[in-house]
Amino acid sequence: MWKAACAAVAVFGIAVALPAQSIPIELANLREDVRLLAQRTGELALRVEQLERENAELRRQTSGDAQTYATVVQVNEAVAELNRAIRAASAGAKNETLQQVSVQMEKLAKQTNAAIDSLAKGMATRATVQTTFSEDFSKEGISYTVQRGDTLAVIARNTGAKVQDIINANKISDPSRIQVGQTLFIPGGK
Repeated sequence: MWKAACAAVAVFGIAVALPAQSIPIELANLREDVRLLAQRTGELALRVEQLERENAELRRQTSGDAQTYATVVQVNEAVAELNRAIRAASAGAKNETLQQVSVQMEKLAKQTNAAIDSLAKGMATRATVQTTFSEDFSKEGISYTVQRGDTLAVIARNTGAKVQDIINANKISDPSRIQVGQTLFIPGGK
């Protein structure tokens, strides 16, 4: 049981360094650890019962003629005491595991909040997105497929078009987000 608790502590120690996207994995690992602890507790209970039987057998063998027998009440009391000890040990292990899970969840929540704050700050400094477009551009032009390394300024310079005309003609809300392979209409382009 001590080894299982140490393994759970090791798992929790490793969880701090993992990114927030691994929370479901960590929760699954924690559930597995709790399941293993419960299984180990059951195995220990069975082992205690086996040792009690062996101890009783040894006492009977060594007593010879002066054998003493336990009454049903005494056996019931011994079993009840063992059950109480097992429940207490199991409850202690569960509480310890839950405390460790709580600490890890709190750390992950802080990391998640920090990441969200960082994203919010990044969104605040981002350029405004254009949502209205002018129809004041040449309706004649060419099609152009965006190549690696292209920007709207490079495309405009190479085709003799104006950047704003390309933006308006293609209704591009964020000029920094054109993609390789995207086909654009270049008004008045050559």
